[in-house]
Amino acid sequence: MSTDVATEADEQPPLIEILYEDDHIVAIHKPSGLLVHRSYLARKERFFAMQMTRDLVGCHVFPVHRLDRPTSGVLLFAKSSDVARQLCEQFADHSIKKQYLAIVRGNMHESGTLDYPLKQEFDDIGDKHVDPNKAAQDAVTDYQPLLNTDIPFSSGRYPSSRYALVRLSPHTGRKHQLRRHMAHLRHPIVGDTTHGDGKQNKFFREHFNINRLWLIAKSLQFEHPVTQQAMHIETELEAEWLTVFDAFGWDDDQLSSMPSMLLS
Repeated sequence: MSTDVATEADEQPPLIEILYEDDHIVAIHKPSGLLVHRSYLARKERFFAMQMTRDLVGCHVFPVHRLDRPTSGVLLFAKSSDVARQLCEQFADHSIKKQYLAIVRGNMHESGTLDYPLKQEFDDIGDKHVDPNKAAQDAVTDYQPLLNTDIPFSSGRYPSSRYALVRLSPHTGRKHQLRRHMAHLRHPIVGDTTHGDGKQNKFFREHFNINRLWLIAKSLQFEHPVTQQAMHIETELEAEWLTVFDAFGWDDDQLSSMPSMLLS
């Protein structure tokens, strides 16, 4: 008797790529949809970036920061608790420079810095004992539009749809900071089901047949906690980004002439 229903054993793990590794740290490219580590909110999940990285490098790894499940890109781990502590201190004092790329609703023409405190987002289970009246926390994000497009397809009440490719550099690390800040600017990140535009999300899913949050952690710059070397770890865009870029008419000449994505 045959069946077409896949079992858990048939489920294939997502692919992760090692971007950098030495005796003390390892950085990977985390695909969109992969959790960083086990969570009571996702008990049925089988694959986690931390465990997959441990299996690849052959030793225990320690998380030093987080990426939301739907966000892809550079994810850094330490290979010892002492190195993890030092990296966590760099994240805590905001000396690590993070750079993201996002596709957002609407055209953007001006760069700026958004200093907009955010109330903490609480989880019904994990945060049930936290004071819901806790004061908003400082949250600061630099934003810079790189490319704009206007495509002749309606995603709402207008006959065409406008989008922008934006570079985002958070100075703080609040939960969903980039997603909430872009929503505050009325340029929500496409694919954001919590803070975004449902009509735009639906249009993207159906028009491009791709379902994801269009946010990628493009690079990290930090001081190596052991060698004190200046580190700059950057990842490439996934193929699905290039598919959308092509549909937007962003060709190689435009992409190569836009402001450098390298950190200064």
